[in-house]
Amino acid sequence: MLPRSTCRPISPGWTLVAASLGFVLVVLDVTVVNVAMARIQLSLQTSVTGLQWVLNAYTLVFASLLLTAGALGDRLGAKRVFVAGFVLFTAASLACGLSGSIAVLIGARAVQGIGAALCVPASLALLNAAYPEPGARARAISIWAGVGGLAVAAGPVVGGLMVYRLGWPSIFFVNVPLGLVGIGLTLFHAPSGPRTPGRGLDLTGQLLAVLALSGITIACVESGALGWTHPLVMAGFGGFVVAGALFLMVQARSAEPMLPLSLFRSSVVSVACWTGLTVNFAFYGLMFVFSLFFQTVKGYSPLMTGLAFLPMTALITVANLVAGRLSARFGPTVPMMAGQAIAACGYFALLGITPATRYGVIVTPLLAAGVGAALTVPAMTAAVLDNAPRQQAGIAAGALNAARQTGGVIGVGVFGSLLASRAGQPLGSVHLALLIAGLALVVGCISCWLWGGVRRADHDRRELCPTTKSMANASSKAATPRTNSRR
Repeated sequence: MLPRSTCRPISPGWTLVAASLGFVLVVLDVTVVNVAMARIQLSLQTSVTGLQWVLNAYTLVFASLLLTAGALGDRLGAKRVFVAGFVLFTAASLACGLSGSIAVLIGARAVQGIGAALCVPASLALLNAAYPEPGARARAISIWAGVGGLAVAAGPVVGGLMVYRLGWPSIFFVNVPLGLVGIGLTLFHAPSGPRTPGRGLDLTGQLLAVLALSGITIACVESGALGWTHPLVMAGFGGFVVAGALFLMVQARSAEPMLPLSLFRSSVVSVACWTGLTVNFAFYGLMFVFSLFFQTVKGYSPLMTGLAFLPMTALITVANLVAGRLSARFGPTVPMMAGQAIAACGYFALLGITPATRYGVIVTPLLAAGVGAALTVPAMTAAVLDNAPRQQAGIAAGALNAARQTGGVIGVGVFGSLLASRAGQPLGSVHLALLIAGLALVVGCISCWLWGGVRRADHDRRELCPTTKSMANASSKAATPRTNSRR
């Protein structure tokens, strides 16, 4: 039983620490696993397709359940759902580290995805409850995103070092003590958050969402080994189309949909979710492809691979904070467009790499790719929370993160399939993946212009609540969260 909020004073500062820690672990379990891919392949005797499922079992379940997890947070209270997710994630991490076969590891990763889905929307809803004042909330969101960026930066290096010294299971075991700390902080210091007891759960919509995302994931992952015309691959694509169409129909007619389509009447929300999908499609695909490129083509160790990613990921935290200033001055569309344009330039600049290309030549385009992706995160997050009804904060956060994780699932599936289908030509697969990623970002950038409207930035700033306008202050004060804010 959770302790009553009246027994202990609510601490916004410790709530921020707990929420950020949950987000850190969710992010870490993408980046650290990437650098362990080659060792997992050798240890568990699996193929590139098996490695894709190690990543996608996590992100698929994560993306599929985010919307229901957001609704659960609105119904039961963010604190209860956040703690439940943290407990499940921690236990599944222990199971991942103890896995003796690829099947067990994939299954444990799927359970991790359930815990992650429960944690992320609830973490933002907790911040919404702990920081009712828009300026303080903007600072908290900026820190939350910045710490997540720091995890992206540290993940490949820490993961590479742990894999090199302690073996690949250690990257999962480290989640256990950190998870216990996060659970304790939440139980004793976080607010319960607003509750909507009558909020229904759209189980039909949830089932259709799982079927649609499972279909596209199976099709993308298995196409490399089986070919695009294989019956299983075609069935996956067909299932995605049918289930996706039925999902939209059910959501439009349901009295309590898991994804209220009314959220997307706001052009800012629509653009933010689309941007999240395209950016993660390119970035997660890049991380997967280059983890294998550095280790199999360049011959790097896991530690050297982690260090190779460090310059790119180290600037993500700084870029997250800069995005706050850009959002405050120009509205959220500008950093989303700028980020995608910068990242696309990085991907296109990498098209000429060969096995003999020096790392010094590779690192600058990687920097552009990482910084461009990071510029978009605080802007899209604040924009969605500002434009969603307060009582739907959890489900709005779930919608954004579902779009982002769906992009990651498809990116890893498509790019991994390119590697699997051209096993004898790994460099050609890398080049094709980079081209696809760059073009996807160009499409995303154009979509921001057409749908969100840089031309309407002034109007959007006037219509937004003060959270986005105060993002500049969030950037400058991000290092010192107020632990004595309203209790």
